[in-house]
Amino acid sequence: MAAAERICGVVGAGLMGSAVCARLRGAGFDVSVFDVDPAKAAALAAIGARPVDSIAALASCPAVVLAVFNTDQVEAVVEGPGGLLDGIAAGGASPVVICTSTCDPDRLEALDRRQAPRGLRLLEVPVSGTSRQVAAGSGVGLVGGDRATMAAVAPVLDAICPERHYLGAVGNGSRAKLAVNLVLGLNRAAMAEGLVFAERLGLEREAFLAVARGSAAYSAVMETKGPLMARRQFSDPQSRVDQSLKDFHLMIEQAGARGQPLPFAEVYACMLESCMALGEGAQDNALIVEAIARCRRTG
Repeated sequence: MAAAERICGVVGAGLMGSAVCARLRGAGFDVSVFDVDPAKAAALAAIGARPVDSIAALASCPAVVLAVFNTDQVEAVVEGPGGLLDGIAAGGASPVVICTSTCDPDRLEALDRRQAPRGLRLLEVPVSGTSRQVAAGSGVGLVGGDRATMAAVAPVLDAICPERHYLGAVGNGSRAKLAVNLVLGLNRAAMAEGLVFAERLGLEREAFLAVARGSAAYSAVMETKGPLMARRQFSDPQSRVDQSLKDFHLMIEQAGARGQPLPFAEVYACMLESCMALGEGAQDNALIVEAIARCRRTG
């Protein structure tokens, strides 16, 4: 990208979108941001991002990063009424659309096939890591799409995820992300269950966490989520319960279509559903520790 092209649009000003905006601004990009909640986009003016009032207003940017909730929203942003493709002037070039959301890989692949004839250049880059890890530059990008397209937006990717892996065609990035999130989620559940078990045995959560960190059971989740679980701090989320449940539903659907049960994932999804039923969807997904603690036998 030439210096004159260090312009980027962002759709979504939630946890991940805010982290992406901060990374891009820190790398010297001129950033315009849209969110369905104008207050969220306006809040990013504090870091120099420019709020806009429509998705179509971003269509002239060389690259547009999508940081929305799910596949439905990705499809709506790209090809829905008032979306990016609607915003492209007749004969104009499409921006490179960089999708950082965790999506249904089959639907993302179909979107690419469906809209490529209209000039869509889609790159999927779901990022492994919490929003705080992404903001710190330690998120890992899982890239699917055309290599030439990836090279064209390398400065954007360098800003968002300096470490990344190329996985081939569109769809493969999301497939890898779902598999990574399966392992990560079950690590989180194991940490939570271990903390609850230790507490029932009479140990303090924080004291046991220190022991676990120095043991053969160590995993990185003890650093990112262990302190939140030990201190019961869930109201300032790095990654939310509802986001995790969305991902686990996708995993189970994808595995089911291939005849592969995911028994541990199904139990974990049920635990997350119990949190949702209590109105805890916007809490940090470290809350799984409380869902486990609530599972008390009474007889």
